[in-house]
Amino acid sequence: MPDTRFAAAQVCRFLTAAFERLGLPAADALTVAELMTQAEVQGSDGHGVIRLAPYARRIRAGGINLEPRIRVLKEKPAMALLDGDNGMGHLVMKQATELAIEKARRCGVAWVGSRLSNHAGPASLYARMALAHDMVGMYFAVGNANHLPPWGGLDMLLSTNPIAVAVPAGEEPAVVLDMATTVTAYGKVKAKAQRGEQMPEGWMIDRTGAPLTDPQRADEGFLLPIGGYKGYGLAMVVGLLAGTLNGAAMGSEVVDFNKDDTTITNTGQAILVIDPDAFGEVADFKARVDKLVRELRGAERMPGVDRIWMPGEQSHAKRMANERDGLLLPPALRTQLDALARDLGIPLLQDA
Repeated sequence: MPDTRFAAAQVCRFLTAAFERLGLPAADALTVAELMTQAEVQGSDGHGVIRLAPYARRIRAGGINLEPRIRVLKEKPAMALLDGDNGMGHLVMKQATELAIEKARRCGVAWVGSRLSNHAGPASLYARMALAHDMVGMYFAVGNANHLPPWGGLDMLLSTNPIAVAVPAGEEPAVVLDMATTVTAYGKVKAKAQRGEQMPEGWMIDRTGAPLTDPQRADEGFLLPIGGYKGYGLAMVVGLLAGTLNGAAMGSEVVDFNKDDTTITNTGQAILVIDPDAFGEVADFKARVDKLVRELRGAERMPGVDRIWMPGEQSHAKRMANERDGLLLPPALRTQLDALARDLGIPLLQDA
């Protein structure tokens, strides 16, 4: 089966049909499908269509509440805590982000945390939502499986615990940082395994400290933190803010959703939104962002360096190309999607 490109709208229709057949209400199925498609469009393939099969498996096992009552547990003018009622993480975080934007418009800044959520896709999906309102978005989460020991240890007590920050610009693309606190996100390990590719050295090591490059053997080792012990500290702090502060899972409480489809994960996430209008003219702020971006991009380059990239600039280029040319899905993923479509009794992706 050759690599094939599909229009984003076609992929979204397929995902929507799959989630509806799995039991999600139509509006929720569309919301989750749209966010998963956006992930694929921006090049976050480890958090896009590849996640449909494990989501379906967990839903069928009863590990997801298909009709959650997502509600505010605690609230003040510039903060809120949501109970996700074990619903799809995309639904929880979309509601949390919209609430944070609304509060930031009134207060200048707002923090909304969540508990009893689930995996919600790439961090930047939610940080980027603030950009449409000329606001800054910051997202934090506890990963849905532990792949990182404390610095110098061997027990898996921390996850990739991602961070995303989206800053609006004027004429330049928005500055969007989306990173795991490990050298790579575990979703990229999964994507490598599905494509039959090896991982580069530096992503993972085994329990003796030797490089681990075969993604099929990922369970034999662990991901490396960014910046050594500094990345370990950052992973811990993010987990404290997104998990512990919200009464969500952290440390040994984290459920490995790759292996356990029934236990409630109690995933914790948080979104911080800042309204630049509270600090001055938004147009002036965006112009200053443009100026800094151009200064950094125009810096003298080292020999052999063709271009200095800004955070999120390559994802922006991928988004433009994927919207123009369609989404390229590898054969192994296509085979998986076709099998799932037949099982669910919905049209194949090529017919969606």
